[in-house]
Amino acid sequence: MTDRGKVDRSFFAQHVAPRLGAAREDVGQGPAHGVDFATLDLGETGLALATDPISVLPGLGFGRAGRFALHIVLSDVAVSGHLPTHLAISLALPESTTTEQFDALWGAIDEECRALGTSIVTGHTAQYPGSSYPWVGAATAMAVCDPGNVVRPDGARPGDRLLVTRGPAVETTGLFASLYPEELGERGLDADTVAEAAQRLEEVRLVRDAVTAAEVGHVTAMHDATEGGLLGAFSEMAASAGVRFEVTADDIPIRPGVEPVCDALGVDPWAVTTAGTLVIAVAPEDSETVITALEARGTPVGVAGDVADGSGVSFRGEEWTDPPRDPSWDAYADLAGE
Repeated sequence: MTDRGKVDRSFFAQHVAPRLGAAREDVGQGPAHGVDFATLDLGETGLALATDPISVLPGLGFGRAGRFALHIVLSDVAVSGHLPTHLAISLALPESTTTEQFDALWGAIDEECRALGTSIVTGHTAQYPGSSYPWVGAATAMAVCDPGNVVRPDGARPGDRLLVTRGPAVETTGLFASLYPEELGERGLDADTVAEAAQRLEEVRLVRDAVTAAEVGHVTAMHDATEGGLLGAFSEMAASAGVRFEVTADDIPIRPGVEPVCDALGVDPWAVTTAGTLVIAVAPEDSETVITALEARGTPVGVAGDVADGSGVSFRGEEWTDPPRDPSWDAYADLAGE
């Protein structure tokens, strides 16, 4: 297995994909490497669903950590083009967690779910010896939907236009600037730059962006750019659809603080996790409509290139067929002293 992060495509194909339990006719989109969600076809009703680990970082403050953890989970279902309607969540918290800390964490999750219309329907809450932050559970987000009206994760087609919201390394920038401001200062960043960079963490939310894009244009595929960053998202989307992505960086937004923080960390901003950044494949005649709708929400967005016949990703004069190894894991281990 890999030493850190998600397993790669070959491991998934050899060790996971052949062992998926019983085959059922109501499974539409089943597990696939690099695909954000699955679907169930229940007749007139469908269900899009995805499961993710819960990562709670106390250094953010428990309320902020709860909001961040929740949006990581909800994003994988939102890229179906539908608001998450239900949430199942399991928390296995360290014994040191206080009632006040739990209330801040759970209160933030409740508040965000209420704002989105997401009902928490089941779960498990406990404290256990041996549990430690940040990995303290998992959650499954669900969206009740029309099974014939789902943006497929593998639906990009030759001729589509590629759009990117927010740009590279938004999550990585916000996290490191929030958790390690002094260490970034020691690496040459002034306090104002670090404070501005820390605000990027508030942009790690794409649920309404994804739903807006699907509502106003003929969107064929969407993907949340998490592990492996934008390069990973491009590679996974192209591979799952059996197409080629021809990408240029000229019009992709880059948020304040991203470049100085990534330079200080010594990481490639295009390869580090950037939850909150959305990659959209859309019919070219609808691309301006989608851009206008997203900008009306205050979301920065730019044209990233086009979908073509072939395979792989062309970007910065290089060819990519697999997601890069995400260097943010090593940067985190370095600053955390692991």
